Amino acid sequence: MSDAPRLSDLPCALGLLTRLPVPGDGMRAMERGARAAWAWPAVGLVTGGLAALVAVPALSLGLGPAVAAGLALSVTVIATGCMHEDGLADTADGLWGGWTRQRRLEIMGDSRMGAYGTLALALSVGLRWAALAALFAQGAVLAPLLAAGVISRVPMVLAMGRMRPARDDGLSAKVGRPGTTTQTGAIAVALIVGLLTVGIATLPALLAAAAVSAGLALIARARIGGHTGDILGACQQLSEIAVLLTLLAAL
Repeated sequence: MSDAPRLSDLPCALGLLTRLPVPGDGMRAMERGARAAWAWPAVGLVTGGLAALVAVPALSLGLGPAVAAGLALSVTVIATGCMHEDGLADTADGLWGGWTRQRRLEIMGDSRMGAYGTLALALSVGLRWAALAALFAQGAVLAPLLAAGVISRVPMVLAMGRMRPARDDGLSAKVGRPGTTTQTGAIAVALIVGLLTVGIATLPALLAAAAVSAGLALIARARIGGHTGDILGACQQLSEIAVLLTLLAAL
């Protein structure tokens, strides 16, 4: 099967990474597997756009940047079904809560959240809310929401392509690893959207996302031997924080 991007990958990506009702063939999505991952960053256009549809009216009504930022975050969380936040919490609990590789993987598969996961989730929400509120106060609303949503999903594709699955029988192993063409496509989507929204600030934002996700990848490889879906979700969360803070400093 060809690695070339297809338009049909877009609804597949939306169906996988969001809870939005989109038309799609689940069997076809599984057949495409990791080849469709180039479209994952494009999902950020949808989640960021939906967040802006709430944030802009909130600001126009005088609710203030803090409330608008909280509403924007709420929309993205609802749209994605807390998928990435759940991954971050499970990653924090697993990587720091177990003494052996097997025990860490068991903890990551447990739906209960521990102290590490709770703290990681609180820090993620708090930092993103504060960064968005500060950006909104400066008049930057749509651009950072779109740029952060798109750029933060690139490391998920790169991590999946450059690391082996930690579980041989996990979903990641069945989906496969995105090839060079797919990874390049994801980067291209982020560059195009980034340059059109935040301009030259795209470059430091991409570097910041790459740095934090590379750090997480090194830890994951050392502690569990590869990636899981939770690791990919944590990559997105850490990258989104890094991108928003970088944009706050640059814009």
